[in-house]
Amino acid sequence: MPLEIIRNDITKVQADAIVNAANPTLLGGGGVDGAIHRAAGPELLAECRTLGGCAVGQAKITKGYRLPAKYVIHTVGPIWQGGSKNEEKLLTDCYRNSLALAKEYQLESIAFPLISAGAYGYPKDQALKVAITVIGEFLLKNEMTVYLVIYDRASFQLSEKLFASITQYIDDRYVEVHEIRRELFAVEAPTPVQQRKRNLEDLMEQLDETFSQMLLRLIDEKGLTDAETYKKANIDRKLFSKIRNNIDYKPSKPTVLAFAIALELTLDETKDLLRKAGFALSPSSKFDLIVEFFIAEGNYNIFEINEALFAFGQNLLGV
Repeated sequence: MPLEIIRNDITKVQADAIVNAANPTLLGGGGVDGAIHRAAGPELLAECRTLGGCAVGQAKITKGYRLPAKYVIHTVGPIWQGGSKNEEKLLTDCYRNSLALAKEYQLESIAFPLISAGAYGYPKDQALKVAITVIGEFLLKNEMTVYLVIYDRASFQLSEKLFASITQYIDDRYVEVHEIRRELFAVEAPTPVQQRKRNLEDLMEQLDETFSQMLLRLIDEKGLTDAETYKKANIDRKLFSKIRNNIDYKPSKPTVLAFAIALELTLDETKDLLRKAGFALSPSSKFDLIVEFFIAEGNYNIFEINEALFAFGQNLLGV
């Protein structure tokens, strides 16, 4: 998928480039910076000495040497000073300039740490919001695989308000499996209002549609292009081509829900699309309830949804 949040040691990530949260000298330090220099070997330090340092918010590129990555993109994040010293813009610049370098070098994949969220003291939830926003905006216009590498769960935090809202939504609706076993396979009866909204003739015409046919019809009805759709769905272009070219393609549930989000479907429309692929939303699934929460809130930003899914230990939407 174009943006994937993973738990790993960034020095072990297989990508064309990894991003180093460096200090202005580019001569190594603690945390991620020190780990990358140790893993890359002394040749990295020797090349960094030729670069003349790096300003906060800017980015410079070197070879990866002994790392699995071909390149290291060094960027200097801001030190948190309460938020009044232009920290957000500087952190935004770190991500934008790093991505611009990756694009200039025609890289297909890049891995970021959560810049400035360690020793530099940037609040983790705010640092995460900047990262997701900038990377998400970039991927809506560009083809690249981006990894956001989280070393441990403690370093990944949603805003307290969002975390509490999702938790409350789950608590209000979560049902144990044994209580709903019969309901999982039942078709929900539409309300009178829903019945009026649904045109019987249209439903009959769509009865024999496969998932692929329904998806392509919905894309046309929403006035979207293929590229707009798969990018908003956090779906790889190659996978979308398979779906378009195979009328009987069988997608995974996260893929179906990713397209529902990209198309900004209502909850009922989402359930219809899921049924075409042989799935249903379940009140015993936290994954389902989190996605349902965002649909109910009218928030169709797939990157923010995946951010929440990761925080709750769930699979991500997309491939």
